[in-house]
Formats: sequence, C-alpha cells, structure tokens
Amino acid sequence: MAKKEIKKVVLAYSGGLDTSIIIPWLKENYNNCEVIAVSGNVGQGTELEGLEEKAKKTGASKLYIEDLNKEFVEDYIWPTLKAGAVYEGDYLLGTSFARPIIAKRIVEIAKAEGADAICHGCTGKGNDQVRFELAIKAFAPDMEIIAPWRIWDIKSREEEIEYAEKHNIPLKISRETNYSKDKNLWHLSHEGLDLEDPANEPQYNKPGFLEMSVSPEMAPDRPTYVKITFEKGIPVAVDDQKMDAVDIVKTLNKLGGENGIGLADLVENRLVGMKSRGVYETPGGTILYKAHAVLETLCLDRETQHYKELVSKKYAELVYFGQWFTPLREALDAFVDKTQETVTGEVTLKLYKGNMINAGVTSPYSLYDPEVATFDEDDVYDQKDSAGFINLFGLPIKVKAQLDAKRKKQ
Repeated sequence: MAKKEIKKVVLAYSGGLDTSIIIPWLKENYNNCEVIAVSGNVGQGTELEGLEEKAKKTGASKLYIEDLNKEFVEDYIWPTLKAGAVYEGDYLLGTSFARPIIAKRIVEIAKAEGADAICHGCTGKGNDQVRFELAIKAFAPDMEIIAPWRIWDIKSREEEIEYAEKHNIPLKISRETNYSKDKNLWHLSHEGLDLEDPANEPQYNKPGFLEMSVSPEMAPDRPTYVKITFEKGIPVAVDDQKMDAVDIVKTLNKLGGENGIGLADLVENRLVGMKSRGVYETPGGTILYKAHAVLETLCLDRETQHYKELVSKKYAELVYFGQWFTPLREALDAFVDKTQETVTGEVTLKLYKGNMINAGVTSPYSLYDPEVATFDEDDVYDQKDSAGFINLFGLPIKVKAQLDAKRKKQ
C-alpha cells in the first residue's frame, strides 16, 4: 500500500473518532510502523484530557501536546479579524485558520523525529485535507502524506465506530450523539446527523447540543453591556481591563455565550465543490467582529473602507481554502495593517438575546466631524457647493438621456 518504506509516521491526533482508529490502522497497514501522535492545543479544553494514555494504549509510541493558544490568537485570529474576513457572509473561519498552525507544528516535529510520513484524519470530502496538506507542502514539500480516508475500506462514521469497537478503542461518542464537531478557543462546529437535512431546525435547546452558548430564548431578559478597546485594530482590553489575547477571547466567549450571541446556521460552498450544512458557535468572535467593524466606520475614509471590503472577501477565501502560507495572504496582511494604523478606540455593545446593538464608539482618530455632519446651522459646509458636484457627477446620465431622446425623434 505504501509508496515507499514507512518506518515512522507523525499523526495529527485529536483523540476523536477518526484519529483514534487511525493509529492501529497505520500499524496494520504499514508493517507495524512507529506512530508518533501530535495534538495541537488551540483551546479544545477537556477534549485533551486523557489523550496520552489513550494514544499509547491504541499503539502510539508517544504523544506531543503542543500549547499553541497564544500563537493561534495573535498570529492567526487577529490578522483575520483585522481583515474583517468572513466566508460567505456568516462563517468566522474557526476551523479554517486553526489547521495551518497545527500542521506547521506537526511538520516541525516530523522533521525533528526523522519521520518518513505525516498522516491526518481528514476525509476526502472536506476542506481540512486541503488546509493540512497545503501547510505541509509549504514547510516540507517532499514529505510523504498519508490520508487514510482516501485509501482505506471504511466508508462511513458507522463503520468507524464498528472498527473502534472491534479494536477495543474507547470513544466519547455514541451512534445517537455522533455529530462531527470541531472545537477550539474561537468556535465550535456541528455537522452530521439531523443537520445534514437543511430543512431541519437545529436543536439549540436540546441538552448537550450547544456547548459554548445558550439559545437566544434561554438568554437573560436584561441586556449586558460590554466595552472593547482596540489599538491598531487589535483588541487589548474588555471593560477597561487590559488582558492578553487568549483571555480576551475567553472573556468574550463567556459573555457572548451567556447572551446567545454568535450562533450561525449555514449551507456553505466547500472548496472541493459540494455544499455542506453546518451550525457554528462563535460567541466571542462574533462580538469582536461587530465591535471592530463599528470602530472602522469611524476611523477609515470611504475609499479605504469600501476597498477593504473587497480585500476582506478575498482574504476569507484564502483562509477557507487553506492558502494561509502564500505570498498573496502575506501581501494582503501588509495592506490590512496599513489600514489599521488609525483603528484605535473604544466600542460599547449591548448584548441581548442573540443581538448586538451598537451602544457607542469613540476614537482619537475619528473622521466624524459633528460640525460637518450636523443638521443644524453651521459655518463649515456650503450647501450650494453640492449643486455643481451633482451636475458633474450626473453628467453621463444627463447626456445619455438627452441623446436617447434625440434618437427617438429621428
């Protein structure tokens, strides 16, 4: 089965259904090769508990658990937030930008361990296979990549569970709760089961479905106010309390989750061509995106703001498509960073039952001039100037209408 002799494999390991059965599968199909498991800690929380024991019991020689939280927020989340990148209007890219940082660290460990191959548990239908493998190619272009879902005989998650039971691999899921989930510091995604039919309403109030949030109906009957301080587009404080990047996300996750903020139910276009339906919980991230966008309305001039909207869409596609480690993404970062030089200030939002209401924004770099904008009498704006502007701005429309009228008379 192997293209070359494989003696040592580094596996991207989460301890979930896919990667749990991959360890014995690799040993069965690659001459009892050594399997080194690597888990990138990007905020999975309790999912990391007991992983070392589980990995070794199923055949791994060792497990690395790498704390990537700080780097994840500062080097992946913040650049994407500053860009305002949202995929197809709703998805805040929680899984998308978590894959490159994990893959990069896996390559580093694979090189240090002298591994012959890197293995991942992504399916052949999903986006993650692309995200992992493009990152691997960026840092280890000649490394062998093993993707079991593309070559093994297992065809479904049901068959995966059967394989796990046959090999005495403990699972935290059952056939009834077998949603495909991905959790990190930024979000939690849900796919599969009843969600595969877009006609079905997500069971937000079903115990155990939501993990980071409550449904809007279950949120408090009174609003919660939160103030976020930004410096050059980067969040630095919540309610006047300075915090590091990880604590800001955690704090806003709690506030947002309690108020039913950040639930998204969407049918998205995967990179591989199919549509898929997913439900996402991104409570803190949704608050940050809203606050950042509100601040930009005050600090960016019109042309920059409108052009940045085009850049934001392209940036989101790059992240979603796994093209993080590319010259274009780096070039767009340079543009975005330039736009953020004046995006400094404070934004207050009112959170209420899934809604975020702008409750005030200030900035030392504000481009809003009350004297110019006022409806009252002022001495800085001559309203007669607008007549000439409209005549010039509307000249093409006027000329076309006049010529059309002449042609109709001929």
